Amino acid sequence: MWKESNNKLKTTLEFRDFGEAFAFMTEVAFQAEKMNHHPDWKNSWNRVEINLTTHDAGDTLTEKDHRLAGEIDRIYKKYAKH
Repeated sequence: MWKESNNKLKTTLEFRDFGEAFAFMTEVAFQAEKMNHHPDWKNSWNRVEINLTTHDAGDTLTEKDHRLAGEIDRIYKKYAKH
């Protein structure tokens, strides 16, 4: 699901509709705030594209990114279509 490219972890996730995608993003936002590590992302209807990198480490991948990716995966399992 996650791909490492250009010092970023990247994924695109699909949901049933916009409401579900937005609910997912809301849950991730609360978790990211707790971790003080925030994704770069965009939403288009039922898709959420996420890029993770650690800005305060010079935009490189760190353990923070891998931990947040794990939390995102955990949250996504609640919404997965399959």
